[in-house]
Order: sequence, then structure tokens, then C-alpha cells
Amino acid sequence: MRVAAIYDIHGNLPALEAVVQEIRHEKEKVDRIVVGGDVLPGPMPRETLELLRDLNATTHFIYGNGEVAVLQQLAGDEPTAVPQAFRPIIRWTAQQLNPEHQQWLSSWPKTLTLEIAGLGSVLFCHATPKNENDIFTRLTREASLLPLFEGLDAALVVCGHTHMQFDRKIGHTRIVNAGSIGMPFGEPGAHWLLLGPDIQFRHTLYDLANAAERVRSTDYPQAQDFAARNILSPPTEQAMLEIFSRVAFSANAK
Repeated sequence: MRVAAIYDIHGNLPALEAVVQEIRHEKEKVDRIVVGGDVLPGPMPRETLELLRDLNATTHFIYGNGEVAVLQQLAGDEPTAVPQAFRPIIRWTAQQLNPEHQQWLSSWPKTLTLEIAGLGSVLFCHATPKNENDIFTRLTREASLLPLFEGLDAALVVCGHTHMQFDRKIGHTRIVNAGSIGMPFGEPGAHWLLLGPDIQFRHTLYDLANAAERVRSTDYPQAQDFAARNILSPPTEQAMLEIFSRVAFSANAK
């Protein structure tokens, strides 16, 4: 079985379209797709959800912190975990969705486990198996991460959340980050994984100028910034590693 793991789409429909097209044209069949959370928020949330729902493939979904915040907003609760500056984005995204979207998002689980030939038992989560908010990178000290990954019945954990691909060991468990489809940190384009029988880190190029124009044509509250900083010229990996290194990591984060 071969599995495409696509994470952190963030409503970037042009990037998702390019990756879906590449998956469909794989020389060897992709049997399943795992969508690893943070489909939302972003500039084209409704269209992105509809494309994912209509994929002609066996597709699994897990939720991320983005879905949690949008669902809180849809329920009439303030997403207090979201910084104040980003709450207008959450409100706008929630306004684009209908009750059917809300019901579907609410059905997504926190984690997923699949048996993949050549890799064994693979656990998919958004950030860590404990929760969808923990921030860690390839540079985070192993000692601080061990409590989050001990006792897992999985040979491999696939995560996302920090939008940078990596491959590392924590204790006896191999951890890989799928990167981000819609908001990469590093090279422009869409980053994802192809799993089975090995691990392939994939990078899909697409028409960035056209994608930026499509985003600018939406009424997304930060359309201009999204086009410039998330599509045309994303922040470098080094810059984001420095920013994340200043975030206090807590193995007890909820």
C-alpha cells in the first residue's frame, strides 16, 4: 500500500490542485490519501474542502488546531488559543462554511493508524499524538519530547503543524514531518510525503504567480499578505527555526 500524506493546506486551493494532479499521475498507484489537519483556515476554505470531499480515492482525515479553532467559532465560542491578531481570519473562515461542513469537520478524529508495507504501523497526528498544538522541530531537544512519544505502538509517526519537513528519531520511534501544502517554510511550492515501501519527501511546483492572483481575488482578510508571504516568497526555514526555538515547549501542553 502506498499512502500520500498531505498536511497544512490552509485553504491554498491552487497548491492542493497541483498536488492532487501529481498524485493522480504517479507511475505507481497511490492507494490512500491522509489529510493531516489544518485544511483550514485559509483564503479558499469552502473550495478546498469540496475538492477533498470529491477526491476519487480512499481518503482519511484528522483534525488540526485550525479545525479546532474554526469549529469553536462555528459553535459561538471565542477561540481563545488563537492570538487576537489572527481571530478575524478564524471568523471569516467560519462564515464561509455551512452546517454540512461543520458536521463533517466535527467527525474527524485526532489520530489515525495505518499498516503500510515496508514501514509497519504508522501513526498520523497533526502536531504530536498528545495534542494538536505542540511545537517542535528537527532541532528540539529529544529529552523534552520523549514523554510525548513513549509507549506508542507505532514504528513511525507522521506529523505536520510546523510546516517544515524533517526525519528524526525520538527514543525508538522515527518521526517525519510532512511539511505544508499551502504555507511552506522554505522553498516555495507544496511539500508532502509519499509513504510505502519507503519514505519520499515530495516537493510539487505550481504556477505561483497565478496562485497568488487567485488568492488576491478573494475577500480573505489577509489575501495580499498570504499571496506574498505564503506563496511567492515564504519565510526561510532558518528564520522559522529561530522563531520556534523561542517558543517555550511544554510536554504537558493541552
